[in-house]
Amino acid sequence: MKKIRCALYDRVSTDIQVRDGLSLDAQREALTSYAKAHGYEIVDYYSDEGLTARKKMQNRKELLRLLSDVRADKIDLILVTKLDRWFRNIKDYHNTQALLERHNCNWKTIFEEYDTSTANGRFAINIMLSVNENECDRDSDRIREVFAYKRRNGEILSGAHASFGYRAVEKKFVKDETARPIVEDFFEHYFIFYSKRKTVNYIMEKYGSLAPSESTLMYMFKNPVYYGCAYGTENFCEAYITREQFFRIKESGSIKVYSKSNEPYLFSGLIKCPLCGRNFSGFRHKTKKAGGKVYVSPAYHCKQKQRSGLLCAGGITVHESTVEKFMLGEIERRIGELTALQFSFRLKPRKENGKDPKTGRERLQAEQKRLNLLFQKGRITEAYYDSQYAVLAQKLDQAEKTPKEAPDLAPGGAFALRSGSFTGGFREAYFLLDKEHKQAFWHDGIAAIRIDPDTHRLCGFDFQCGQVS
Repeated sequence: MKKIRCALYDRVSTDIQVRDGLSLDAQREALTSYAKAHGYEIVDYYSDEGLTARKKMQNRKELLRLLSDVRADKIDLILVTKLDRWFRNIKDYHNTQALLERHNCNWKTIFEEYDTSTANGRFAINIMLSVNENECDRDSDRIREVFAYKRRNGEILSGAHASFGYRAVEKKFVKDETARPIVEDFFEHYFIFYSKRKTVNYIMEKYGSLAPSESTLMYMFKNPVYYGCAYGTENFCEAYITREQFFRIKESGSIKVYSKSNEPYLFSGLIKCPLCGRNFSGFRHKTKKAGGKVYVSPAYHCKQKQRSGLLCAGGITVHESTVEKFMLGEIERRIGELTALQFSFRLKPRKENGKDPKTGRERLQAEQKRLNLLFQKGRITEAYYDSQYAVLAQKLDQAEKTPKEAPDLAPGGAFALRSGSFTGGFREAYFLLDKEHKQAFWHDGIAAIRIDPDTHRLCGFDFQCGQVS
């Protein structure tokens, strides 16, 4: 007599079921004993762990594998412990039952009595499935209410992991004082150079084994927790950057800001396409002059042209020198409008948390103190400490001997746009900056540079919190 080919399916969703004796191991043991006692041939075991029966079927990978074997006519009977281990969703149950009937496959619960061969039996199954579905939905509603309450009170949800720079204290995210200097240095460096790759390399090189992994650093650029947002709730925890800074990173994240020669593009991510609204991207424009000599200069065009081959905005190309000349001229020419809008350039160092920034010497001394603290806590090796301390000591000595030739700039050497009265001579001071700090100067204060859709000429610009046109 041919043996009945049997598949054993078990599922567990929560720790409560484990405590109640419904763990996967317990279910498997009970199903195996039942199959052997009835002389069934066990084809395979199918186990879905940590999944509720109300999940969409495509998320229950083992159930899908089981149904695939049913379609292949490998199974005559499916054994489960209870109906709620099998289904809690009436629609999915009926779809599955239709498949089983087409392939002459039955199912059976070993701890409950269900009979699909009679109308009363099928009616009883539908009633129990409705009860189970309703119970599961009520549990989900209670869990959502608990989570909503926790979010409103700034409490961590169950199983949440603290991002780098934070730690969990009494169900809340607070800044980790050990990692805090690294995170602050990370974002400060980015808003000086506006380069993700350059910032990640800087942190990994500077902090060595103390720095998180490269993937963690890259994820920090798009993790909203750093502006205080978690679980979709803003002001959930103390922030490292502002909301505006976070979305500036997000907006300029895909824009090329450095060329192959490692020279930064001053206006990448600032020039807007007049047709599609995308950001122009920097590239090296080659011009062949009479005599065969080729000149290479930085320029910008719409990324849409690169992505799809379409000549977006008529294939506009604008040279960096043209944009720089336009912006400097517009700012000088429209000082009156800037004053009316309470915007101006001020040749003063950018303030940090309302206080004047430290001088170069003070920053180096602060870095020495930070290095001492890391060594005292055993976070770095003695060899690394000695090498870094020697570098800082050399920079301090050089800072003492070097006269100040340029105005005292903001951290990293960049100016800032601030409200107040205009101080003259900004053009002369601007040209004292190198390209990296010029780039930071524009990105720190300008939100967008606009092009006329008809003439394809530069026509205006937007400040981070105002507009001049």
